[in-house]
Amino acid sequence: VQLVESGGGSVQPGGSLTLSCVASGYTLDNFHVCWFRQPPGKEREGVSCINSSDGDTMYTDSVKGRFTISRDDAKKMVVLQMNSLKPEDTAVYYCAADPFFWSLNRGTGYRYWGHGTQVTVSS
Repeated sequence: VQLVESGGGSVQPGGSLTLSCVASGYTLDNFHVCWFRQPPGKEREGVSCINSSDGDTMYTDSVKGRFTISRDDAKKMVVLQMNSLKPEDTAVYYCAADPFFWSLNRGTGYRYWGHGTQVTVSS
């Protein structure tokens, strides 16, 4: 399963970006999907996850109220809508998926990963 992220870019503080994650040749319907990010010089951290069973979601505290994760069934993708972006949101954002594993804090459990998309928030 090859995951492909898109939608990264450069925005000013307070701006918005929409990240998308698709699985080449597969649908993500039966996968738990999470977004992770790795800021420059820092460790990777979980941002948000969505469950395949009941659509339950999780967010790290720093993005609650600003980011929204959802599934677009028609386009067979998982979307991370990011609003009110801050400079500290600058990072490479990765999509991860697994049919069984679901955790915001343990990225090593995910079987499939994308190559990442850069998000830069700067004035």
